[in-house]
Amino acid sequence: MALFLLGGRFFKCRSGIKRVVKESFQSHCSSLASGRQHVNGVDLYYEQTGRGKHAVLLIPGALGCIRTDFGPQLKSLNKERFTVVGWDPRGYGQSRPPDRDFPPDFFERDAKDAVDLMKALGFGKFSLLGWSDGGITALIAAAKNPHLISKMVVWGSNAFVSQQDLKLYNAVRDVSKWSARMRQPMEEVYGAQIFAKTWEAWVDGIAQFAKRPEGSICLELLPLISCPTLIIHGEKDPMVPSFHPQCLLKHIKGSRLHLMPEGKHNLHLRYADEFNRLVEDFLGH
Repeated sequence: MALFLLGGRFFKCRSGIKRVVKESFQSHCSSLASGRQHVNGVDLYYEQTGRGKHAVLLIPGALGCIRTDFGPQLKSLNKERFTVVGWDPRGYGQSRPPDRDFPPDFFERDAKDAVDLMKALGFGKFSLLGWSDGGITALIAAAKNPHLISKMVVWGSNAFVSQQDLKLYNAVRDVSKWSARMRQPMEEVYGAQIFAKTWEAWVDGIAQFAKRPEGSICLELLPLISCPTLIIHGEKDPMVPSFHPQCLLKHIKGSRLHLMPEGKHNLHLRYADEFNRLVEDFLGH
């Protein structure tokens, strides 16, 4: 879930870019290019930066998009070593229409969209960085596409929904009880009314997994993940109890867990330099 946001900001090279091929992007605009790619019946908005051989896809959290979730990563991840792609999943951010819905398979749908977007952009193999809901999407994508995923980093993510999780979700269901600072990034993207309505729909959508055996979102897929995986957990994360990263560590073969003692749910924004160094080191070795 994309809570405790800091509303990352970053610039575009020029206004009105609709579709930029890689060659033009590299020669005329080394910082950032944006466009829309038709994938699985939806026009998905994406932004791409860097010219490295190692492609990386950033997957945002619930209701999240490039603008709210990944400003420091698009700006500062090493552009010589990596080609970084951020995107707004269907129904989020600038990938609207359609309006967002949360059917029982919404994570699988996002995982397929993510992989198919990267294929459409011409990437044969790539790594995944997934935050919160985006981490769940990454887990599913890696399990179902082992030949495509090089490495994976997930944080603030869970493979099942417990009764304790349900209480946490319901406690933040009513966004009118959030501070104005907390609401602002999302309200700037969606408007107050649509944000409130969509957030409630997300709470209902994530709660449906608690009715499944073991509350599973993707527990059965974890043993199928074969790529090197780094799990990062903020020890002060109020939304993701520590048993979730421990579960991922136990069931994903060869995975590693890195704890950030002061990290909360938005550790990649609050401690962006430390996070980016950690990710670059993991992806580069």
